[in-house]
Amino acid sequence: QVHLEESGGGSVQAGGSLRLSCTASGYTYGRNCMGWLRQAPGKEREEVALIVTGAGRTYYADSVKGRFTISQDHNAENTVYLQMNSLKPEDTAMYYCAADPGGNCLSEFPYWGQGTQVTVSS
Repeated sequence: QVHLEESGGGSVQAGGSLRLSCTASGYTYGRNCMGWLRQAPGKEREEVALIVTGAGRTYYADSVKGRFTISQDHNAENTVYLQMNSLKPEDTAMYYCAADPGGNCLSEFPYWGQGTQVTVSS
């Protein structure tokens, strides 16, 4: 059974930083698509950053390019991080980790974490 465990959310002032972590279990590691998506109240869900683990390919939403970095823990390939710098109030949302085992980030994510709240105050 696939399980995704997120951590690292919280409250920060604008301009601050947070790092989210996601650890996956329940599938064979290797080349997989993992990503972070977010949803703010009243808004549609948005793909923030994606990574094809084992291949190093990444994707970022225009709204976070240059501020957020998604990375894989090379000592624990089942863990990915989202380093969020220069946070803005509009980054406030529930952030979800998602995984597509064996995927190339070209299809819907079948597995999701519970979400972790990020709140940025002005």
